[in-house]
Amino acid sequence: MALDGIVVRSIVHELQVLIGGRMSKIHQPNSRDIVISLRAGRENAKLLISASPTYPRVQFTKQTFVNPTEAPMFCMLLRKHCEGAIIEKISQVGMERIIHIDVRQRDEIGDVSTKKIIVELMGRHSNVILVDPSTGNILDGIHHVTPAISSYRVIMPGFSYMEPPQQNKENPLTANVSSFASYESYEGSVSKWLVETFSGLSPLSAEEIAFRGNQSDPEAMRDKEQLWNGFSEVMNLVSGNEFTPVIATNAKEKMVFSAIPLTHLKESQSYDSISECMEAYYGEKAERDVVKQKVSDLLRFLQNERNKNIKKLDHLNADLAEADDADQYRIYGELLFSSLHAIQKGDKEAVLTNFYDENQAEVRIPLDPLLTPSDNAQRYFKKYNKYKNSLQIIEEQLIKTREEIMYMDNLLQQLASASINDVEEIREELVSEGYLRDRNKKGNKKKKKKNQLPSLQVFTSSDGTEIYVGKNNLQNEYLTNRLANSNDTWLHTKDIPGSHVVIRSSSFSEQTLEEAAMIAAYYSQAKESSSVPVDYTTIRHVKKPSGAKPGFVIYDNQKTLFVTPSEDLIKRLPSHIKN
Repeated sequence: MALDGIVVRSIVHELQVLIGGRMSKIHQPNSRDIVISLRAGRENAKLLISASPTYPRVQFTKQTFVNPTEAPMFCMLLRKHCEGAIIEKISQVGMERIIHIDVRQRDEIGDVSTKKIIVELMGRHSNVILVDPSTGNILDGIHHVTPAISSYRVIMPGFSYMEPPQQNKENPLTANVSSFASYESYEGSVSKWLVETFSGLSPLSAEEIAFRGNQSDPEAMRDKEQLWNGFSEVMNLVSGNEFTPVIATNAKEKMVFSAIPLTHLKESQSYDSISECMEAYYGEKAERDVVKQKVSDLLRFLQNERNKNIKKLDHLNADLAEADDADQYRIYGELLFSSLHAIQKGDKEAVLTNFYDENQAEVRIPLDPLLTPSDNAQRYFKKYNKYKNSLQIIEEQLIKTREEIMYMDNLLQQLASASINDVEEIREELVSEGYLRDRNKKGNKKKKKKNQLPSLQVFTSSDGTEIYVGKNNLQNEYLTNRLANSNDTWLHTKDIPGSHVVIRSSSFSEQTLEEAAMIAAYYSQAKESSSVPVDYTTIRHVKKPSGAKPGFVIYDNQKTLFVTPSEDLIKRLPSHIKN
């Protein structure tokens, strides 16, 4: 990644279309992201402002977000001061990773009020801060910085806003050839000198400048004129706002993005805008990162439960194998009773003719030398009765244990592609099924309204047909058993844990069917496989057995398609979250 001052300048340049636009709605889907719906130039837009410590950014987005039922305090404050506001100015502080968004709104008594949203894109120190320009005081920040955390500056309501510490670097847009006087005597690498000397340059941008200035070879002679030429070439693009956003792969085989062409890397993909570039680069990375943190305890629990049931299955199969020998124990007992006269206490085995065998073969029967012949016979009869009675119980336990393993596999698959909202619903399911204790039972948790329905992701196929996806059991149950009509088409990977998918129409094209099958395969355990079998049938042929686990159904009258999941195709299909 290389979100440096150059990328921030390209973002700010792109956001100039919002000047004069109005902030219509503000949401905060999680603790680090703000999503603002805007109307500018007769167009609707959605702006993502993220103070994520790993993926900080500002960009236009087409992503869908599930918002909490109760907005966080910072979101409520932004709504109070900025919802309905007109954007007057969007600017960058020098070449730093700091963006100022100035807005104007009428307050409760009708007076014009101005506010400033300051976005600091600085890794783990990233923040979104609302400031009152008339006083310079902070109204609030998405992340608080208390005096105990920083002695340099505090980000808390009521404190004066202070910019992050200055690094005393030169602005590269105002530099000239004399700025390169110390280059030839510098002992470190070229890119390191550039990063230490000029603000807003990342190592990636510095490497590009060094390459263009023929200074990328560590053994090459230092030539400040050549480096200045490469530097000027890049800065002319930046100062003229001539950006060509790209994603490329560096020498370490890692994906990187930039607002300028990366000629020092062999292959790159260019984009029409920096927002499109960042959307493609980040993709689902940011959400997956948060989800990973939230699901770690669930993953451990489910994996432990699965392992316990695997061991239980092994023990049950061993018991079953032993129980299948029950008739053999009965035969041993009867043979011993019929030959008590030929056996002595202390014998370790008896070799007797098996009159149940058509060939009258001899059989060796192990004996306990401490027991009488009669007691040895009784011991075998007791074993026979024990295993005969337990056979049915073992078979019932085998069915139950296999169902448990299947259930855990299903939940593990769901967590692999879950959103933050999906994770919470999976956790609620495990609580309601008695696997987990409700950790919020004694707290002030806001209970879900009884009539609140689960959110579903809805794709629109190539011919305009809606395709619904359930990504956890709560969603699957609602989609298949309540929402779908009897003539809708239901799809699921054959004998593979995965999502319920429903085509909400009785008439659709073969292309829609194939796309729905692709979605079912993509949201399954076979996501990385090829030629994945996907069954499809109408909803009327799908039933949930009485007492079955959540999300479990049986179906008939199905046909099977074989598809290879394509992430590119799935991402090209329009989709939204339906509450």
